[in-house]
Amino acid sequence: MIRSMTGYGRAEASGARTIVTVECKSVNHRHLDVSLKLPRLLAGFEPDARRLIQAAVQRGRVDVTVTVTAAEGLVLNPLTINLAQAKEYADAARGLAEALDLADGPSLGWVMGQPGVLTREEQPSLSAEDAWPLLEKALSAALAEMVERRETEGAALTQELAGLGSVLAGYVDTAAQRAPAAVERRAARLRERMEATLAGAALDPARLATEVAVWADKTDVSEELARLRAHLAQLATLLAGDGPVGRTLDFLIQEIHREVNTIGSKADDLEISQAIIAAKSALEKMREQVQNLE
Repeated sequence: MIRSMTGYGRAEASGARTIVTVECKSVNHRHLDVSLKLPRLLAGFEPDARRLIQAAVQRGRVDVTVTVTAAEGLVLNPLTINLAQAKEYADAARGLAEALDLADGPSLGWVMGQPGVLTREEQPSLSAEDAWPLLEKALSAALAEMVERRETEGAALTQELAGLGSVLAGYVDTAAQRAPAAVERRAARLRERMEATLAGAALDPARLATEVAVWADKTDVSEELARLRAHLAQLATLLAGDGPVGRTLDFLIQEIHREVNTIGSKADDLEISQAIIAAKSALEKMREQVQNLE
């Protein structure tokens, strides 16, 4: 399915002592830009985690945050007290206070703040055998949820783009229907001007035909209309397909806009000009929506 670049996913994987939690967020970006935050315990698995992410998405800014917490009832890396070192600090402080004839001895807060009195054990909370399977399980589930949301939004964007494509095709049909009449009106105006200039003299049909032919060649939009229809057919084909199409659609919208601009510059008809203005408005909406697609 066609996907949006916006999505969110969250998943957990539980081991005997720990829970690995993964959060994935993605937003629009020109290329694939992955920001991966791993706890130190899992830092060695960053290349493997990145390969999983790159296999799941191809475009967008993806922020992935991984945390490790203790299973219920357990404490990871518990706080320990070095009682001997605390007593040493307290005795030294009291001895110094007596030597200096100071009334106040060391406080509990001071003793606890001394280096090495309170420490947190840096014991591993995950074995090497358990770490990657838990991370892979949580990351895969979070990515799957994020991709599902990207697909849901992508389906909505696809439907909206298809509707705008139909609207744009209507404006192209209007321009195509009005173009022949515009040539006839231009010929009539040229005839009136030439007759007024000649002040009743005989009008040379060959000269009139030449002027009309020159003007018709300069304002002919048949090629532009043909290319527009081809672009719109390609648009419909892309929207009916799957996989990443954002960049292709972005380029296609630029090509459509170029043809529409050319028709607008050649138009010598009010209704064609109005149709071109409306077509540009629809194209701008399409351009905004295409920026959201993977």
